Amino acid sequence: MKQSTPKGTRDFLPEAAAKRNYIFDTLKSVFAKYAYLPVETPAMEKLETLTGKYGEEGDRLIFKILSRGEKLQRALTSDELTEKNLSEEALRYDLTVPFARMVVQYQNEINFPFKRYQIQPVWRADRPQKGRYREFFQCDVDVIGSNSLLNEIELVQIIDEGFTALGLGDYNLKLNNRKLLLGLVQELGIENQFIDFTVALDKLDKIGVEGVLNELRGKDIEENKIQEIKKIVDLKNDKKLNINNLKSFIKSNDTGLRGLEEVEFVIQNANNLEIKNCEIDITLARGLNYYTGCIFEVVHPDFNSSLSGGGRYDDLTGIFGLKDVSGVGVSFGADRIFDLMETKGLFPKNLNQSAKILFVNFGDKEQAACLRFASELRKEGISTEIYPDQVKLKKQFKYADDRAIPFVAIIGENEINNNTITVKDLQSGEQKEYNIKYLTHMLKS
Repeated sequence: MKQSTPKGTRDFLPEAAAKRNYIFDTLKSVFAKYAYLPVETPAMEKLETLTGKYGEEGDRLIFKILSRGEKLQRALTSDELTEKNLSEEALRYDLTVPFARMVVQYQNEINFPFKRYQIQPVWRADRPQKGRYREFFQCDVDVIGSNSLLNEIELVQIIDEGFTALGLGDYNLKLNNRKLLLGLVQELGIENQFIDFTVALDKLDKIGVEGVLNELRGKDIEENKIQEIKKIVDLKNDKKLNINNLKSFIKSNDTGLRGLEEVEFVIQNANNLEIKNCEIDITLARGLNYYTGCIFEVVHPDFNSSLSGGGRYDDLTGIFGLKDVSGVGVSFGADRIFDLMETKGLFPKNLNQSAKILFVNFGDKEQAACLRFASELRKEGISTEIYPDQVKLKKQFKYADDRAIPFVAIIGENEINNNTITVKDLQSGEQKEYNIKYLTHMLKS
């Protein structure tokens, strides 16, 4: 029976793994330029750590881990069989909540503001479809312990440098602010339904305007207020939307005006830094409950899902006992970026190169020389491979070509006598004889 991975997961063979590592390495180099440090958290978290942070719909997508051994037996034989009895742990849903938990746990060992990046897999019990996986990598970058909007500007720069370095400089960065959205619902007198509003608004691209309005009708919001919300949602397609004409919707609401000022500050500074593809999107909501300020989302005209997203969270650590510690961050969706780059042919051509040079195998007599020369090249940091089996040269050369190995080393009786190596350039077909010193120099150049 043919075996395969579970739905929503996938294997990465060497070439694909090299491509994904290329994304990781490219983003790491950008993160490091801004002095962010790497951290890691466990794949598993306590279920209580994760629940209640992502909204009702997000909580349903948490991958829960069934209790084991005696705990499971006690749960199965108890009078009241509940989900809480059956599961105390879960796979992480994102990297932000575990990061907040870690900050609280190690608060006495951390210097604030604390800048970290994290590249690890997350899991969601989602319905698999194009661009949506059950297991996927996130590349997160966050700073916590600072309220300054300079952090938001820095993240916009990181987004721009990261996507430009990956060949996706034609991205579009959408920006909004949860304070601005809160001011809108306060003006409508439905502040207590703010989460309902943002959760529904976050589904706009999936269910359309009428779908959003119908979902809000299901929350018993009055029809006259539904029509005011429609006017706000319709602004998504207003090409002339700017800061000034948004003020008419929030009037003199302090919360909304503060959110608008923060959006304006970020966009103005982005423009000053010549980052032109940053614009306000009043319908951007980022449905996670913990966002409180600026929110970001990156989309691309050639892809049907967002590639990156994030925002400001003012008191996520407060849930775990450390009050008034604000943070902000963005997450790059490595798997979606991989899919887009693969479609557009943006990966460098030599990523599947396993070695710089391959020594062909003529048999026992030549193997000792191959081992000696290969060892000397490796000591110089040159990736070197010896073909392990004595087979036809055609097969060995094909192996080198398939692995994108640019040079093949040939050692026969003449080379052994002269203590030299004949090297063939597989691209040009040129063949030369070298001693080990000059070969090392050539391969390093």
